Amino acid sequence: MSTAGVTAVEIFGRTQKRERDRKLVRIWLGFVIFTLFCLVIVGGATRLTGSGLSITEWKPIHGAIPPLSLDDWQEEFDLYKRIPQYQEINKGMTLEEFKGIFWWEWAHRFLARAIGIVFALPLLFFWLTGRIERRIRRPLVGLLALGGFQGFIGWWMVSSGLSKLTSVSQYRLAVHLTIACLIFAACVWIMRGLSPHSDDRAPAGRGKAGAIVVAVLCVVQIYLGALVAGLDAGLSYNTWPLMDGAFVPGGLFLQEPWWINLFENPKTVQFVHRIGAYTLLLVALWHMVTMLRDASGTTHSRRSVVLLGLIVVQAMIGVATLLMQVHLHTALAHQGMALIVLGFAIAHWRGFLGEYPREVAVVERN
Repeated sequence: MSTAGVTAVEIFGRTQKRERDRKLVRIWLGFVIFTLFCLVIVGGATRLTGSGLSITEWKPIHGAIPPLSLDDWQEEFDLYKRIPQYQEINKGMTLEEFKGIFWWEWAHRFLARAIGIVFALPLLFFWLTGRIERRIRRPLVGLLALGGFQGFIGWWMVSSGLSKLTSVSQYRLAVHLTIACLIFAACVWIMRGLSPHSDDRAPAGRGKAGAIVVAVLCVVQIYLGALVAGLDAGLSYNTWPLMDGAFVPGGLFLQEPWWINLFENPKTVQFVHRIGAYTLLLVALWHMVTMLRDASGTTHSRRSVVLLGLIVVQAMIGVATLLMQVHLHTALAHQGMALIVLGFAIAHWRGFLGEYPREVAVVERN
């Protein structure tokens, strides 16, 4: 027993409480991550079914209630009839057909609202009950603020398709998806830091650097994929490994200035997305070989093998999505697998840093 401070039993009790608190916070963050995953998948379905512009007004509170009467449905349908997408693509659509696209967008917005509640209320409870450690308070509050800003970004994206375009801007779509993935990655990062780690010594140098590069490339590849989706670039050049009859097709830089092709030329955007996939695969392979050589038999090396395997599966799904001309289920599998790869890459990177040091207060007795 300690006479100068708290007793060993008290210290043990506080340590056990901290472990229980960490477990509860991990469970909460795991549920947040799962909800974010569902939100991104439903957002992808909304895009693929052409449903994203079916709700033409931003009603953060009132919009949570769907149309409840025939008059309500007709009012929503009349608003939709005013935008270019209806007038140029869906003219003659029936009310029942409109309901089909409306529900996808409503579900997407409902999940977006739900994630705010799923994140904010437990955060407040855990904070007030002392379960949120000091080191993660600011990051969690920052994520809450970023999530609120993401709601505005979502409307900014939708508004781009309400006056002149028949779909949303690919630039805004890419920003919207990338921010969602960054929030997802940050939640994984914090949850991993609160999780127990193995006692394997993390290799210095190239191992950690490779993990960082793979994680960054995953985010870049998701951004490029969003540009492909925004331009419907996956609906053309549906062959592999050749594209338009060549490994490097012609006509990649027809628009002026040349760099605009990287964002607005569907052919160039799809080609760059392919190159991004090859780059990610090669870097992950190099990282695995490096880890097996420098840290053989450790959890770090085993994770690098799993990471490469996930990326290979994702590449195969991507090729299938292309060959099947962006079939709904295959495309959603591709988007979902992208999140799984990103989450594992972030967790793998975080694994090199070890678990957060435990905060156990020791109060001296008078």
